Amino acid sequence: METRVAMINIIVEDKESAETINSLLHEYSEYIIGRMGIPYRVKKLNIISIAIDAPQNVINTLAGRIGRLPGVEAKTMYAPAKQ
Repeated sequence: METRVAMINIIVEDKESAETINSLLHEYSEYIIGRMGIPYRVKKLNIISIAIDAPQNVINTLAGRIGRLPGVEAKTMYAPAKQ
């Protein structure tokens, strides 16, 4: 199956969702290229960037599951598709 490279950018305002996010990322770890988390204490939120190489439906599913968590926003940005 063809894969896509994408970034899933996550902003976490509700720390109660952190454990679920980590569990989801572990579940999809075979697709994750790398991850960076930045706590931004001034605004009381956390910023997480996930680089992923996976089929598009897998990326959409992961981003959707994360984005439905309380106090969490997730947006996906795709690398240009190779022609």
